[in-house]
Amino acid sequence: MREYLLTILVAALVAYLLTPTVRRFAVWFGAQAVPRDRDVHVIPTPRLGGLAMFGGMVAALIVASGLPEMRKYLGDGEVDVGRALLMSGGLIVLIGMADDRWEVDALTKFAGQVAAGGIFIMQGIQIYALPLPTGEPLTLAPAYGVPLTVFIVVATINAVNFIDGLDGLAAGVVGIAALALFIYAYLLSKSHGMTTLSGATLTAAILFGMCAGFLPHNFSPAKIFMGDTGSMLIGLLLSASTIMLTGRFDPAVLAGGLFPFYVPLLLVPAVAAVPFTDMLLAVWRRTNQGRSPFAPDKRHLHHRLLELGHSTRRAVLIMYFWVGLLGSGLIALAVFKEALITLLATLVVALGGMLLMLATPWRRRRRNGAAERGAPAGGSDRPADRPSMPV
Repeated sequence: MREYLLTILVAALVAYLLTPTVRRFAVWFGAQAVPRDRDVHVIPTPRLGGLAMFGGMVAALIVASGLPEMRKYLGDGEVDVGRALLMSGGLIVLIGMADDRWEVDALTKFAGQVAAGGIFIMQGIQIYALPLPTGEPLTLAPAYGVPLTVFIVVATINAVNFIDGLDGLAAGVVGIAALALFIYAYLLSKSHGMTTLSGATLTAAILFGMCAGFLPHNFSPAKIFMGDTGSMLIGLLLSASTIMLTGRFDPAVLAGGLFPFYVPLLLVPAVAAVPFTDMLLAVWRRTNQGRSPFAPDKRHLHHRLLELGHSTRRAVLIMYFWVGLLGSGLIALAVFKEALITLLATLVVALGGMLLMLATPWRRRRRNGAAERGAPAGGSDRPADRPSMPV
């Protein structure tokens, strides 16, 4: 655990300290987000925050390579995790920087994402097998494993990119997803007497540290955006950890049956259910209107939360809540034996969260309506002409 805590700390600290410098560079470089009709921010805000996150990743990899026990897992056998992350991450960062400055077309970005997936495959990061209910994994030939790997990489990158629309949203959601992957891999390895050191767990730890270090600068009101440089990078690392975790645990040594074996395939869709759902709804909505699926609009899930009356911060925290609930519930099902209790507890928390999410804007609208009529709402002693406190 000490090795992981050190890499998390290094990734977070370097990303946090580099961000102000990157912000000044983004202003000089001309990479700023000018407010548009569909945007929430109202003033030009520097982008390229992903450059600081990349710096955190590089620093964490350097530190990890200096740890004797961790070094062998960065380049273990046919899988060279360190080289894969540096090469594919570097490519994605270059494409993202160009897009944040000059707005690269969607086809070029797609080609870069496919190339990043190809680098993973060249370095040994690939889906080689899928679990089956019979207990025997299905070995995938390269004709199936290669396109499946590239699909996971491209889909995860674009899902993260789609949700990057509110201050701190993408960094927080992906940070929670990375933490869920890290906890799952670490606890399951430890409970079954396996080594807790692996490239997949290290990647999740580094990703969590990067997001944690950048988030203080990016939370509402954001001083800098991660841009496509950051959203594509963290999506890339999230897909890498997922791919490496798939098939890591042999069903024969797992006391919990096959379910823990499926968790890597289920965990990212679960914790990324919000961005994936948003992406699918956006594609369906735009194609239904005869528009390109990449055409921007202002009907994302976070825009709908704002329309309900939630503030920017509260909308982001709501998304954090649902992602965290899905991730923690799935991990609990994989690690603990009391499945029924876990499901009931998750359901109770979900219902409570739903009630709070709907009740808060209702109370706010009721209070504002009473203020417009000149009478306090619900016996409140606040003057009717006093503006509501932001939430």
